[in-house]
Amino acid sequence: MFYLRKILNFFTTLILISLLTFFVFQLLPGNAALAVLGVDADPGQIASFEEKMGLDKPVAERYALWICNAVRGDLGISYQYNQSVSRLIGGSFSVTLSLALLSLVFTVFIGFSFGFLYAYIRKSVFFRPLMAFHQVWFSIPSFCTALLLILIFAVMLGIFPSMGYSPISNGFFQWLHSLVLPAFSLSLGSGAILARYITTSILNQEKQDYVRTARSKGMGEGRVILIHILPNALLPSITTLGLIMTEILGGSIIIENVFSLPGIGRLVASSILTRDFPLIQGLVLYLAFITLLCNTLVDFFYSIVDPRIRNKNYAIEKSSN
Repeated sequence: MFYLRKILNFFTTLILISLLTFFVFQLLPGNAALAVLGVDADPGQIASFEEKMGLDKPVAERYALWICNAVRGDLGISYQYNQSVSRLIGGSFSVTLSLALLSLVFTVFIGFSFGFLYAYIRKSVFFRPLMAFHQVWFSIPSFCTALLLILIFAVMLGIFPSMGYSPISNGFFQWLHSLVLPAFSLSLGSGAILARYITTSILNQEKQDYVRTARSKGMGEGRVILIHILPNALLPSITTLGLIMTEILGGSIIIENVFSLPGIGRLVASSILTRDFPLIQGLVLYLAFITLLCNTLVDFFYSIVDPRIRNKNYAIEKSSN
């Protein structure tokens, strides 16, 4: 029942998002035909365009047709590019996926490293200054971090490129070289979130009896944290992965434009500027699908690691605490 509930929630939420997205764009002022053809278009051209794109049909009929086609993978035709929206998204997906996966690797590394470090020095005089630095680090927007990294590593040192993307087919190291700065820009904020969760989880686990037993046997502090506390502290941190993936996907829209990467983020920006409604609707549905999928998979994984979460009463009790 747990898995069935999650799957039903997934599809229900996706349908509600598609409804909201479609009807909100119908309420926006302006004429899509004029945005594409220009203000000098005559009524005959406008009528022909609206008929070709199905804009002359009732709103409910257009939504039903759009959602039925979307189930088959057809998200319509882009006004701006005059191409299939599905093909445009598919062509940009590899760039965004590469950026997201590399950012996730950096995020996990940063989060685990600093989470362990903060827990290890919690009784040191350096703990409070480092936590104050962490708050400042956490509050810096990713685009500010990106501009700072471009200034240092691209302009001043010339180590990494400031823009452009090299596909992995051109070579792994060229691909990695083109994505290090944008991925690192995205991962710094997400890594700060993960580090804070891991630190809090470790400090909570410290109060448990098994930790006192390990220390009473003369085990060193680093070993106690690494071998005994950390594996148990990681369980609550798993739930943050869905939040982190959402943060990365949302941040990629800005970062891809900063670094001129030909990914989903650039499509979002260009579709908004040109009022390309089919492309915007397709992109919103795609991003919602990916976000919901990440959250659902995290829930599934957490339920496997901790089977108690499948019990509805336990889940309610845990959320209330």
